Amino acid sequence: MKITVKTLNRTALLAVAPFVGIMLWLLFSSIAVELSEKSKPDVVDKEQSLAKNVFKETSVGLDQANAIAVHTQKSIKTQLNLYSKTNAEMKAIATIATTQAKRPLEMYDKKITAKLGKPASTISSDKLRAQLFYLNNDNFKSYAVKIQLKSDDAMKMVLGGSEVGHAKTTLQAVKDHNAAVGVNAGGYADGRGKRYPMSNTIVDGKYVTGFEASYADLFFVGLNDQNKLVGGEFSDKSQLDAKKPKFGASFVPVLLKGGAAQTIPPKWQTSPKRAPRTVIANYKDDQLLILVTDGYNEAGSSGATLEEVQSLLKHYGARDGYNLDGGGSSSLIFNGKVINKPSDGGLRKLPTHFLFFK
Repeated sequence: MKITVKTLNRTALLAVAPFVGIMLWLLFSSIAVELSEKSKPDVVDKEQSLAKNVFKETSVGLDQANAIAVHTQKSIKTQLNLYSKTNAEMKAIATIATTQAKRPLEMYDKKITAKLGKPASTISSDKLRAQLFYLNNDNFKSYAVKIQLKSDDAMKMVLGGSEVGHAKTTLQAVKDHNAAVGVNAGGYADGRGKRYPMSNTIVDGKYVTGFEASYADLFFVGLNDQNKLVGGEFSDKSQLDAKKPKFGASFVPVLLKGGAAQTIPPKWQTSPKRAPRTVIANYKDDQLLILVTDGYNEAGSSGATLEEVQSLLKHYGARDGYNLDGGGSSSLIFNGKVINKPSDGGLRKLPTHFLFFK
């Protein structure tokens, strides 16, 4: 609220208005009264003297009120200046604190980014930052996408169509949903001309085909309501529900837990030994890492072993890592382009896809 001298003066005048009224009444009333022959000069003198005293006292009151108004204005200005200065200092302190808090995260991000190399392409928006890397490996060609999710709607999983059993390529899913990045998700089983997602599959917080206890090394992996990667094996629905997953899919096996390599079941060490791979992992700051490797076929003679992928995840500093469907299903779309070399010669139609939005 802005208080001016003019406003304070008006307030003072209102305060002394009764005195002024009395003074004026006495002055004018004394003029209007006709003195009778019996009136005495000393009575008139007393009235005039009284009026002068009232006027004098009123004038003194006005001077005091004006002095108070000036003092009050100076006091208010001093307080406003002090408030503005304090507010500016607090903002500066908050800015410094925010900057200091971000520095460890920025340093950590530089560290993990340096291990991946120089980004070949970057997508950055209010929703996410996605960086594409071309990696150099001895036995296979691979690609990585490091993704920082900035909003709740930056990532989701979609089905291959409006009904369970429908399938489409990851590129088509990206185009249909206007996504910036896309990767294949969980495993599947074919039946009656349709392609059904394997085991526990959640879309928009709902189970697509109901809960199924983990078996044969199957795991569930997805994102929870805090935009954090969650996953593992679950023997009871309440265990998975406690993770509050928004979406997710299932496949085998778990590669890393808390940065520690997990034992790869013998079957998955040789069936096939080498193949195109797709992996999803996270960092300790909750950024995601998508790793996709190429392979010419699924006969086990080309591509990466799960042990090699596991080693790569550890080298890049990932915390938790999950092997998604691979082989001809491996698909990586970045900014509208197919990045990997599908072993089928073209993209395979799939029932589930992880999509990222800018």
